[in-house]
Amino acid sequence: MDSRTVALIRTTFKAVAAEDGGPEQLARSFYSILFTDYPQVRDYFPAAMDAQRDRLVKAISFALDRLEEPDKLLPFLAQLGRDHRKYGVQPIHYVAVCNSLKTAISQFAGTELWTDEVARAWDEGLATISGAMIEAADKETTPPVWTGRVVEIREVLRNLSVVRLKLDEPMQYAAGQYLSVQVPSRPRMWRYLSPANPANEHGEIEFHIRSVLGGWVSPAMVSHTAVGDQWLLGSPLGGLGVPRNTKRKMLMIACGTGIAPLRAQVIAMAQRRVNPQVHLFVGGHHPCDLYDLEILSTLAMANKWLTVTPVTESDENPWWFDAATAVPADLPGLEPRLTGQIGKVVAAYGSWADRDVQIVGSPSMVQTTKFRLMAAGVQAVNVRHDPLF
Repeated sequence: MDSRTVALIRTTFKAVAAEDGGPEQLARSFYSILFTDYPQVRDYFPAAMDAQRDRLVKAISFALDRLEEPDKLLPFLAQLGRDHRKYGVQPIHYVAVCNSLKTAISQFAGTELWTDEVARAWDEGLATISGAMIEAADKETTPPVWTGRVVEIREVLRNLSVVRLKLDEPMQYAAGQYLSVQVPSRPRMWRYLSPANPANEHGEIEFHIRSVLGGWVSPAMVSHTAVGDQWLLGSPLGGLGVPRNTKRKMLMIACGTGIAPLRAQVIAMAQRRVNPQVHLFVGGHHPCDLYDLEILSTLAMANKWLTVTPVTESDENPWWFDAATAVPADLPGLEPRLTGQIGKVVAAYGSWADRDVQIVGSPSMVQTTKFRLMAAGVQAVNVRHDPLF
């Protein structure tokens, strides 16, 4: 696409999104049109659409921001195309989605903004996006979905559990990637989880799951999962990872269960002969949120290239936490625990201009930490994180 086509698409979308309640209303309008004009598509979506509508707008924004960066956009779209096979999506469904989205945007844009040239620009943009997804799905030879049985559940905190599965067929994923997961009690409600271990030939996989208050899926994963349950897993997504033979030092920053994809990478790196220096900051609100310190201590003791610094916003645990289960504060191999907001602590720790940076956590934590590092001299091109949706 040329620069004018990209500009027309972005201008239209931003004008629609800038209206009061624009993103939410656009998503509602899109799904209303889609389900009215193509009623057979409704069965592919969950009964509760709130989270789905929110992800739609964020995914569109993410793609539109990268229309002029095909080296970043096309691999992302290819991953989405492979992942969407789990729904049983066919090319005709992409046509339905593109037509409905174009109709919804044209209705919001109005006759003054929605010209024939704008319509052609959207046709080209949507064709590029859907074409990349369809092509990747057609070329893929791996299963559209993997099944796995829960073999172990360990309650770490009252709202956080470690769940281990044995896949019926091993899955190849890069340490640091994430997967869409569906549990039996929440059909058609897929949620993204990051494996905390590298892929292995036995199909063993571990997830760290925190129950989100008011969430549709995570409370069921934490509180209602039983050994023997069958979970479904989609294709790997995401681009985090440390390339082999890289000489760039690494800065890794995680909050809460965000430690999972970074721990998987560190474990994978420990199997290599040579690695760059890695400084890993792991944070939480309370000391008890640093639930994985014993594993990190073992890794740091065995690998001199790894430095691990714990960070908490509070020095005290919540009233409900059982102190008898607390992880020792003086584990070998770990730096002394620091207190403060993790982004602020890391940015003030020293200069990271010579590092490649990975950040994993909530969208607000990722954005805040990224901005603090950039203000301290880190180049944005050296900072990586998964899409914030």
